Amino acid sequence: QVQLVESGGGLVQAGGSLRLSCAASGRTFSRYRMGWFRQAPGKEREFVAAISWSGGTTYYADSVKGRFTISRDNAKNTVYLQMNSLKPEDTAVYYCAAGIVGTTESNYHYWGQGTQVTVSS
Repeated sequence: QVQLVESGGGLVQAGGSLRLSCAASGRTFSRYRMGWFRQAPGKEREFVAAISWSGGTTYYADSVKGRFTISRDNAKNTVYLQMNSLKPEDTAVYYCAAGIVGTTESNYHYWGQGTQVTVSS
């Protein structure tokens, strides 16, 4: 079992930055691929970024590539999402998730409760 708790969301102006954190409980954190997903009002949840168990490989949605950076610290059981050059369309609830492979929701078995990110224009 892995329990995930996100933090770091908030209100920011367009062009600004935020850093999301996701703290995981459990000794098996380093075995999981970690991902960030988001859900905007009235839309389906979508993939944002993922990172392999070692941190050596990262994956990004085209919409955030070059602006967002995912990283992890296995010693601290924490995964991060650095978000720069934020746009109003980045407004969403951001979820941290733990999975095994891939970048689709169905491959992620543990989810956090989400943290709200609001970008004003």
